Amino acid sequence: MTAPKTMFAKIWDRHLIADLPGDERLIAIDLHLVNEVTSPQAFEGLRVAKRTVRHPERTMAVADHNVSTSERRLTIADPLSRVQVETLESNVREFAVPYIPLLSRRQGIVHVVGPELGLTAPGTTIVCGDSHTSTHGAFGALAFGIGTSEVEHVLATQTLVQKPSKTMLVRFEGSLGQGVTAKDVVLAMIGRIGSGGATGYVIEYAGSVIRGLDMAGRMTVCNMSIEAGARAGMIAPDETTFAYLRKRPFAPKAQAFDEAATEWRALASDAGARFDREVEVDASVIAPMVTWGTTPEAVTTIAGRVPDPGDQQDPLRAAQMAAMLEYMGLNPGQRLAGLRLDAVFIGSCTNGRIEDLRAAAAVAKGRHVAYGLRALVVPGSGAVKAEAEAEGLDRIFLDAGFEWRDAGCSMCVGMNADRLRPGERAASTSNRNFEGRQGPGGRTHLVSPAMAAAAAIAGALVDIREFKEQSL
Repeated sequence: MTAPKTMFAKIWDRHLIADLPGDERLIAIDLHLVNEVTSPQAFEGLRVAKRTVRHPERTMAVADHNVSTSERRLTIADPLSRVQVETLESNVREFAVPYIPLLSRRQGIVHVVGPELGLTAPGTTIVCGDSHTSTHGAFGALAFGIGTSEVEHVLATQTLVQKPSKTMLVRFEGSLGQGVTAKDVVLAMIGRIGSGGATGYVIEYAGSVIRGLDMAGRMTVCNMSIEAGARAGMIAPDETTFAYLRKRPFAPKAQAFDEAATEWRALASDAGARFDREVEVDASVIAPMVTWGTTPEAVTTIAGRVPDPGDQQDPLRAAQMAAMLEYMGLNPGQRLAGLRLDAVFIGSCTNGRIEDLRAAAAVAKGRHVAYGLRALVVPGSGAVKAEAEAEGLDRIFLDAGFEWRDAGCSMCVGMNADRLRPGERAASTSNRNFEGRQGPGGRTHLVSPAMAAAAAIAGALVDIREFKEQSL
């Protein structure tokens, strides 16, 4: 009899190639997603060493961080952004790596494109030179971000040197309250365990709340695992997973899909499998969340107030909180609801899927963006944009005064033209609120898509429970 295994252990063991000195291991990589930011040095390393890409058919490249979302057909204005995209296009031609062109309908954010094409599959190992690769764990894959030198190693060998991670089970039980979404669920968890609470762990999410989420919600949760310090986040594949994957372009077809699904069901952690740490979360007490500081763990409910650093016994923590409040322009005890905004961003690999846009449109329908506020809606991919337009969501947003953009990372990260100006305050559906993340001096409050849309209408942070959604 073999001991019960976690899902992580099952996938790890199937991909283990060799034990290396110390506690390092060599594992096989099934899918390598490549972007324009972390790949230039990697391709140059191959060129210098006169090496080729080992498995181009297991590699997919897409530009997303630096692309323009206002007019895709025009030359990228920023010289550095333009060079990064042009360098990727040159490298994929030279090394025969599959690439999704900028003007393709399939183009978009890599962590949106991968799942919707069916490149993401349960039981696989997936890497990308981007920390939010953990998104793909929503399908029961072991997916994580890697550095530039590791990108080169995977390109050259389709393998990677890694240390085994510890495992953490986070179980959400209970019923979600009004206005509470997957974004609120994961923000509440990060607020509870801290931005370093899962360092060294792979998190497996479980419980009735997780099982009740659609794939967009599951991807949101796994996407932000990294914000708790985790190496990856994972959810066991089930009928919801299979329904999403069936008929995707690169997914198995017909009988092959049914056979694959049988294997995928067996990936779930065995009864009695031991985790290094377990966390239980009562989901019924989670409310719509909003961040107040410059890390996702600096979060409270929309009905809450800015905490007081003076209440902290740890002087280092108190100093950190004081620095965050100074940067954010907030005072201890200040109410977050009603805080005036300059901009709203709806999009990113966290919340740029069709389900997210529908949720935002249901709030925006028949209303109008507050005077003087800039509000961007950026689909996560060309396919999401086309689907939204077919449903008339673009018209809802445009009529309400939102900007309707092409796909891309956009304002999630200030590497393109979509940025906050110094001192501007924004409600954002992205995953990080670090200093300068959305533009130098920009102040970011992380919220769900519905909360962001409501904030755009109100011109301030507002409790979504006070808004009535419209029928689409």
